Parts: sequence; structure tokens; C-alpha cells
Amino acid sequence: MRALTPDVNLAIEKDLEVSVGEVEMVPEEIGRVLLNLMNNAFFAVQERLRFSDSSYAPTVRVATLRDRDHVEIRVHDNGPGIDEALRGKIFEPFFTTKPTGTGTGLGLSLSYEIVTKGHGGTLTMESEEGQGATFIVRLPFSEHGV
Repeated sequence: MRALTPDVNLAIEKDLEVSVGEVEMVPEEIGRVLLNLMNNAFFAVQERLRFSDSSYAPTVRVATLRDRDHVEIRVHDNGPGIDEALRGKIFEPFFTTKPTGTGTGLGLSLSYEIVTKGHGGTLTMESEEGQGATFIVRLPFSEHGV
């Protein structure tokens, strides 16, 4: 069993589209959402690392892209993925996939509220067991053409 320690490399990959443009948002709130998604991704790769052999390379990838009238921010990890039976509950308050005492279950719920109600966007998740998870934040461009 391995754990993230100073001698284990964690790859952080970036694929940031230069022409994404600007989105009207409250930076502190979206920053909080992204920090939560990154923390969850780091937790996921650490969990998979505990039960993997030396060939597993923990990786977190952040990508941005422009999709017509939205910008997408994708946070992907190659952790264990999220069980299909739990996927429908992932954004519910107080629901957590983390061990008891490790997470409050408010992070994804609050992130969902910030993105959807506070910014008129969407927060979705794609996952395949054993392959990781991707959280997708879609934020609309402002009406002012920003």
C-alpha cells in the first residue's frame, strides 16, 4: 500500500485554451469551487494510490475550452472513479463518498449552488469506475460580450 509522500510524483496537467475569453463571475466563489474540485481530485488519486502497484501514475488534469456561449472548466483525476449507484447523490447536501470523519459532504453541494444559482451555469460529473472522474463547470459568457 502506497500513499502520497514527498517521494511520489503527482502529475498536474494543464490544457488551457488561450481563446477562452473572459467570463463575468465572482472570482472568490468560483475560486472556491475550483479549489474544492482540485482537493477532491487529489483525494481521489491518493485513495487509488493506496491500493495500486508502482505502475500507477497519479494525475490531475485541468482543462478549459470555449463552447459557443459558455466556457468549460474540466477537472479530471485518474483515481478510482465514483460508483454508479452513488453518482445521482453526489451533489446532495451532506452526502460524501469519503470515509467517515474525512469529509463534510458540503463541498460539492455548495459548489453546485455557487455554479448553478449564483452564476447561471452547470456543474456535472462524468465517471468510470477504475478510470477516474471528471467534473465539468460550464459558465455562460456575460450579456455584455465579455
